[in-house]
Amino acid sequence: MNSILRRDGFRNLSTWQEQVNRLLENSLPGRSDSAALTTWAPAVDIYETENELVLKADLPDINEKDLDVRIENNMLTIHGERKFEHEVKEDNYLRMERTYGSFSRSFSLPNTVNTEAIKAEYKNGVLTVELPKRAESKPKQVKINVTNSKN
Repeated sequence: MNSILRRDGFRNLSTWQEQVNRLLENSLPGRSDSAALTTWAPAVDIYETENELVLKADLPDINEKDLDVRIENNMLTIHGERKFEHEVKEDNYLRMERTYGSFSRSFSLPNTVNTEAIKAEYKNGVLTVELPKRAESKPKQVKINVTNSKN
């Protein structure tokens, strides 16, 4: 029974320590700022239609000229940077949760993608990359006529 009480006491101590760490991270100036300036990876959705693969990446507040989208060895790479705007002094921030700095995401592409016909559009903070399938990889449907045979 003594060991059970002791174990529960350590669990409470661990929880208490985690709460103190979170409190300090959120209240100390400079600590959260440095965390916000680390590398990051934008969220993406990838879906497939009959004719193409489509990748959508959330890239708010990124200038189009700071984006680099390329294909190399059947690998799609999106590289860019969200720059910290110095319109507001860092000392004036009460909270900084958004991440700034460079990012890079890479995705292996299947051989069915026609890399010569890829299109990309950046609109309202969302990068959409359309990856059309090669004609030979698209599903084919052939209509077969059925005739009535007379004996």
